[in-house]
Amino acid sequence: MLKNLLAHPHTRGFAPDDPRTTELRRKIIREKKFLRKVYAAWYGTLIAAVPTAAVCSGRVLELGSGGGFLKELLPECITSEVFLCEGVDMLVDARALPFADGSLRAILMVDVFHHIPDAAAFLREAERVLAPGGVVAMWEPWNTPWSRCIYKNLHPEPFDPGAADWSFPASGPLSGANGALPWIVFERDKARFDRNFPGLKLHTLRLDYPCSYLASGGVSMRASAPGCLFSFIRMLERGLFPFGKQLAMFAFIVLRRGR
Repeated sequence: MLKNLLAHPHTRGFAPDDPRTTELRRKIIREKKFLRKVYAAWYGTLIAAVPTAAVCSGRVLELGSGGGFLKELLPECITSEVFLCEGVDMLVDARALPFADGSLRAILMVDVFHHIPDAAAFLREAERVLAPGGVVAMWEPWNTPWSRCIYKNLHPEPFDPGAADWSFPASGPLSGANGALPWIVFERDKARFDRNFPGLKLHTLRLDYPCSYLASGGVSMRASAPGCLFSFIRMLERGLFPFGKQLAMFAFIVLRRGR
């Protein structure tokens, strides 16, 4: 009942896997000033993680471009989705990337990894297509006591930190998910990740955003903070960095391909 009450009126009644939902979310991200600033900050960190052409050759791919606007800030990136929608360069399944070995210098994602039905298949593909020194950089939900409370009670997607495997039924591109998957792969099962993917090293794992995204209302709920408060709330969040393992809702993760 609470989820329905807080749901954004633009998307209420639309199924998450309906391409029209993504089109509406594109509109929401651009109209909600606070949310747009959250995305711009995330994109800034992703762009900063991309190796320069002098360090590593290849193209830059964004997976799950959806309603976002990364290409406005990084025109060279190839945008992609698993279904046809406006502003996307190509259809791409993360489990079978249509790129030659060693041809990419970066794969960028926002809220995508936890929607991939077989994380191991994607990591194998990333290991294959990245050039030496290339990166996978992503912002993803993270499992903390605070985030579990929010994701399990207010968020529409499944969040299961106890899942035994790195996969889940492929029910749909957006409805199929496990929000705890990044934490499972890169923290709980870190030894398995290191063992199975020796070509990919966990370069960065930074916990952040305990309240900014929540204050924005995200793409599914009504806005609750004006854009002018973004800098102030981010300043407060920086003071909470020491408590990231208890309070963070998101993680900035960078995997680097070995040389």
